[in-house]
Amino acid sequence: MSGIPMEDNFEDILGKALRGTGLADEILEFLTGVPEETIVKLKDGEFEEAALRKVASPLGLDSHTLVERAKEAWIPAPVEIEGLRQYNTVYEDMTVNYYLVWDPSSKEAALFDTGTDTSGALEVVDELGLTLTHLFLSHTHLDHIMDRDRVEKHSPGVKTMVGALEPAEGATRFQVGDAFSVGTLRVSTRLTKGHSPGGTTYVIHGLGQPVAIVGDALFAQSMGGGMISYQDALATNRAEIFTLSDETVVCPGHGPMTTVGEEKAHNPFFPEFK
Repeated sequence: MSGIPMEDNFEDILGKALRGTGLADEILEFLTGVPEETIVKLKDGEFEEAALRKVASPLGLDSHTLVERAKEAWIPAPVEIEGLRQYNTVYEDMTVNYYLVWDPSSKEAALFDTGTDTSGALEVVDELGLTLTHLFLSHTHLDHIMDRDRVEKHSPGVKTMVGALEPAEGATRFQVGDAFSVGTLRVSTRLTKGHSPGGTTYVIHGLGQPVAIVGDALFAQSMGGGMISYQDALATNRAEIFTLSDETVVCPGHGPMTTVGEEKAHNPFFPEFK
């Protein structure tokens, strides 16, 4: 699916970094010389390029790509892979993604999260004659699992899977590093915690490109807020997502799909890759 807008504006990125680092506005003013009132304006989405560049480094952000986001100068290239579809559903004042993945040879399929409405994917399951074998949960925040009942009623044999660090009632728990098969596809698991206690990235091999379904660990040109631990969110993204090959397609819980290589080049939260 194309045309999904970027999840975060520059002020969202700035806010996540401020909350994550715990730097107060007055401390940021002391470190950068940017007046506190200007910092407040930046946080409210008023773009001042020179000031934004100055505050980036103390927050651990790359100034060039932060300004790039503010100018809306980049979006990831569209992704089209046989056996992968992205669905974008409405939740309150935002949207949330889920994904249908299938093995074209065996027609076995899996859903990754549910968003708020899985009817689109379930129609494709029926149209293509797919057998839905697994529902994999990236984490258990409500917007990502709201339509679980519909999936389980549609496909009574489906196995709902969730990481052991973040259990869900009635779901089968697995350990970090466990792997699964969907037809000839191999699905391996990596812990990308920080936004949630047991956030899981699912890495899929066997399609036209490697695919990483990351939940809210990473977004195109941003990342999920470190609601549990900002430092863990950064560290596990670096260790478990950015070590994947550059061609790996990143499927986030919000916003458009991207790739590891594109995020190395364009994500302000990871300046070391620039």
